[in-house]
Amino acid sequence: MMDTTIRSRLEADLKTAMRGGDHDRRDAIRFILSAIKNAEIEARVGAPLDETATLRKLSKQLSDAATQYREAGRDQLAEKEEAQLAVLKEYLPAELPDEELAALAAEAVRESGASSPKEMGKVMPILMAKVDGRADGRRVSAAARAALEALA
Repeated sequence: MMDTTIRSRLEADLKTAMRGGDHDRRDAIRFILSAIKNAEIEARVGAPLDETATLRKLSKQLSDAATQYREAGRDQLAEKEEAQLAVLKEYLPAELPDEELAALAAEAVRESGASSPKEMGKVMPILMAKVDGRADGRRVSAAARAALEALA
């Protein structure tokens, strides 16, 4: 099951948004709770649910959808996705700062023994474990690539 503190916080925030007449926030929180419920159903009863991973997956989906809407000239839909993403980010752990991510990437390169950008596959699993979901995969990949290119 989901961590009760996050779920209870979401539910309390939903009530607050409903009382305050904040329809956009209410809808975003309902969407998040619905996604969590669906993930619990998919994980089957009794199986533990990694709520942070579920929220990160949803975050990536919203981000990708917003990007696609922008590219298609559908700015109003992109703004809706971005608004939901902004609410969702309130419930995620803080992102790693760039400096810390770069340091972790350099450490992962040393540990993997990689010596060129072609060996990105050796670095990424180590770096992803160190990051532990505190940074977007694109940022992690860019940091690994930068650390490897600094060797060349």
